[in-house]
Amino acid sequence: MEYRYLGNSGFKISEITYGNWLTHGSQVENDVATQCVRAALDAGITTFDTADTYANTKAEAVLGDALKGERRESLEIFTKVYWPTGPGGPNDTGLSRKHVMESVNGSLKRLGTDYVDLYQAHRYDTETPLEETMQAFADIVRQGKALYIGVSEWTADQIRAGHALAKELGFQLISSQPQYSMLWRVIEGEVIPTCEQLGISQIVWSPIAQGVLTGKYQPGQPPPAGSRATDSKGGARFVQRFMDDDTLRAVQNLRPVADDLGLTMAQLAVAWVLQNRNVAAALVGASRPEQVQENVKAAGVKIPDEAMRKIDEILDGVVERDPARTAMGAPAGRVA
Repeated sequence: MEYRYLGNSGFKISEITYGNWLTHGSQVENDVATQCVRAALDAGITTFDTADTYANTKAEAVLGDALKGERRESLEIFTKVYWPTGPGGPNDTGLSRKHVMESVNGSLKRLGTDYVDLYQAHRYDTETPLEETMQAFADIVRQGKALYIGVSEWTADQIRAGHALAKELGFQLISSQPQYSMLWRVIEGEVIPTCEQLGISQIVWSPIAQGVLTGKYQPGQPPPAGSRATDSKGGARFVQRFMDDDTLRAVQNLRPVADDLGLTMAQLAVAWVLQNRNVAAALVGASRPEQVQENVKAAGVKIPDEAMRKIDEILDGVVERDPARTAMGAPAGRVA
């Protein structure tokens, strides 16, 4: 495992970070989830990412239980706030001071820790003044409940405004957590240049494009039984954008590139996002311990420039690059 600094801070995280979205507390049993976390620790992963909304708070509790007994100082634990939690009351969502302050306390209790290393705004809240949100984050940092603050799926303009307020309030905004993969490159045009200028790193989710970049989905054929594309609990909805035959056909053409490098398709996909100098970590999830053991082998891999060019040639025409997709994918107003 290799470790990278997060933003301009002195804080290091494992470049392969374990995330438990769509798995813990919903798709896999708790004992299997614990086995996956143990596999991550055995592989040298020290950084774990979750959110209060995952499985409506259950994912945090499962992760907290799985990490019991570990030396807290040797771990980096991240969580997030914004999406609805609890029974869905009028203040159970968004980035109001009330929801943020109550949410961090709930997250700490479920995770079994006095603090999180990184607390992230899971989306931008268009209905709460940014000053209110950032003041709440500043207070959380001063109270020692979070060491650093980050954001997820914010536009370049939103990141710039948040960074300016954080600096004014005396705390560090050091990370952005967007979707990023060979197929989904919408952050390259605006978000990454802005973050490089401000000293903010990316912690990218879905580097394998919801499993599509493993090559397991074949053009013109139904998805394999038990795959994410058949998951009625939410997985299928997220993978659909990549399931057209042109995309699946192009992905199959990546296999010789992976073979030449001695990598699996999944390892190639994870290693590809880590070639970007603004990416501090790739988030990987797992429903089986073997998946962790496979994906972690992407750590430290250097893909030659010629292979990077070949990947671009193969995927030309099926890559999404429009920077506007970040704003288009965010809620126009607060989710009730």
